[in-house]
Amino acid sequence: MRKILFSGILLTSLFSFFAFTSPHNSSVNDEIKWMSWEEAIEASKENPKKIFIDMYTDWCGWCKRMDASTFKQKDVVKYMNDNFYAVKFNAEQKEDVIYDGHTFKFVPSGRRGYHQLAASLLDGKLGYPSFVYMDEEQRRITVSPGYKDGNRMLLELKFIGGDHYKNTQFQDFVKNESKRPAGDNR
Repeated sequence: MRKILFSGILLTSLFSFFAFTSPHNSSVNDEIKWMSWEEAIEASKENPKKIFIDMYTDWCGWCKRMDASTFKQKDVVKYMNDNFYAVKFNAEQKEDVIYDGHTFKFVPSGRRGYHQLAASLLDGKLGYPSFVYMDEEQRRITVSPGYKDGNRMLLELKFIGGDHYKNTQFQDFVKNESKRPAGDNR
């Protein structure tokens, strides 16, 4: 009887241990897999994929709001991770970035300064947040400035990720998407 009781307690303890220590809902797919610029460029060489760049600054309130809401939405996270290498790039970072034979540096200017790579990718229009989409060969597709809620971000991601930008205007894509039945995630 003691062996049965001991076995029961042991099994209950083991079950409780694994039930409360295993990561139930914290799988990798619950968050966007953010990379550095260098990591995304290297990953793209091995396995070509579009690159999404979130140009942000530490002081940008809308950037923080998107981090807390838009970039946490399950559909956005899943689509981003499946179709893009996602980069967080501080447009005021001090570290040099070497890319394509060029060294991009921080430029002290005004109260804060800016990074040359951010200025280059954004054509000098340094507003935050801004999002840069690049194709599999690291050519810029487009720049999308401003705050986006989850629905708007997902539409943009699908427009670029599904190559719709090659033959459709974004407004037409949005109209067609609104006509799709719920649950159709093309």
